[in-house]
Amino acid sequence: MSEEALDEEFLVVLRDVTRSFPGPPEVQALKGATMEVRPGDYISIVGPSGSGKSTMLNILGLLDRPSVGEYRLAGSLTGDLTDDERAAVRAKFIGFVFQSFHLMPRRSVLDNVLMPMLYSGVPRRERESRAREALRRVGLSHRVDFLPNSLSGGERQRVAVARAVVSGPKLLLADEPTGNLDQRTSGEVMSLFEELNDDGLTLIVITHDDNVARRARRSIRIADGRLREL
Repeated sequence: MSEEALDEEFLVVLRDVTRSFPGPPEVQALKGATMEVRPGDYISIVGPSGSGKSTMLNILGLLDRPSVGEYRLAGSLTGDLTDDERAAVRAKFIGFVFQSFHLMPRRSVLDNVLMPMLYSGVPRRERESRAREALRRVGLSHRVDFLPNSLSGGERQRVAVARAVVSGPKLLLADEPTGNLDQRTSGEVMSLFEELNDDGLTLIVITHDDNVARRARRSIRIADGRLREL
């Protein structure tokens, strides 16, 4: 079986990916990174500040390009895609959850969840019902008309999760998703991620927190730009 055929078994394939930033001196934020992610995997990428986690997130999320190596998403090479094509693939395949929520403060919870469907091709007639269902799924049906600043940190992160999954992505990238939450709320949010993963969503959590990382089925440590599966 060819390497390309084998790669089609995976949702994500990184092959010898290096990301360099010009100097002086030149900095290699990722060094020969190789990783395979099957549909339905739950993976943590754990490492301290400066280890290359943010660069890894940007590569996986099609927000940046490898300097060397290749990235296949859903069996297709991404290296030659234009910026517009990358944006379209990102909208179709990838959901993001960030530490800082990134909600629109002057728009309702419902409006925040509706927003990504403007770009992901969801038919207009389906958008509101899908947004309400996503909010029900994260336990926030009673908050649809609230503004984000009236919510707790845990509720805001739940809105962010609903927004990330409402368009039906294949891959959810969570970047330090518990960084602004207390321990109890962090556990609740991670349990929500795990429920979504149980439903078939592929989940990659990027974190510095070993407690969060240990919840994943697979854990990969990143240090000095190099990956090592634990």
